[in-house]
Amino acid sequence: MEAYVKREKLKKGLVQITFFHPKHNSLPSDILATLAQTITDAGNDDDVKVIILKSGGDRTFCAGASFDELISINDYPTGKKFFMGFANVINALRKCPKLVIGRVQGKAVGGGVGVAASVDYCVATKYASVKLSELNVGIGPFVVGPAVERKIGISSFSQMTINADHFYPADWAREKGLFSDVYDDVETLDKAVLDLADYLLSTNPEAQSMLKKAFWEGTENWDQLLESRAEKSGKLVLSDYTKEVLAKYAS
Repeated sequence: MEAYVKREKLKKGLVQITFFHPKHNSLPSDILATLAQTITDAGNDDDVKVIILKSGGDRTFCAGASFDELISINDYPTGKKFFMGFANVINALRKCPKLVIGRVQGKAVGGGVGVAASVDYCVATKYASVKLSELNVGIGPFVVGPAVERKIGISSFSQMTINADHFYPADWAREKGLFSDVYDDVETLDKAVLDLADYLLSTNPEAQSMLKKAFWEGTENWDQLLESRAEKSGKLVLSDYTKEVLAKYAS
């Protein structure tokens, strides 16, 4: 199947944005750019009151950065531009004036954890374990770090970052504040997502927008902060260590 980002109207006021990639919903640059723009457009649409963000397929929510693209990066401008893709998605979610519900059906790795941390209310299945795997390839979760730390705190973020080869279970993510609720299966998850969306559709959209601004107070510098983080990752991806590790994935 071809990769895509799809926006669909589920009912009056409710839009669902779905991203998909055949390689475990990994995120190459073109998908990141389209996803950021789709979120921005939905947020600016007066007919949209609530947004659901999800990925396609039944298993992995998001495998994070596209390894195919990481392997191909050979210069700093290209590296920075790639990691800016994640920065742009996070900032699109942050600036979106509408509340965004995240629906996480399976594992989230690296940038996928960043996406889950950047929605306003995230629900998951018990299969949605999480991992920040960046140190495994010689970089770090610099770009997604502020979003993840904002949700789970510096101690838990540091734990995930340092123990980068470990999947943390969905219940752990709920206890730390990344997930609001964890369900036994996708069917129950989807019902919960739609129930919450219906409730939000019944409440004052102006109040929701004001609340969202309040939730994100203190992040006004993230345009600059995440760009500086993308610069760090853009440099590290060119290091001899990282190139050697990525070469193993290519072979």
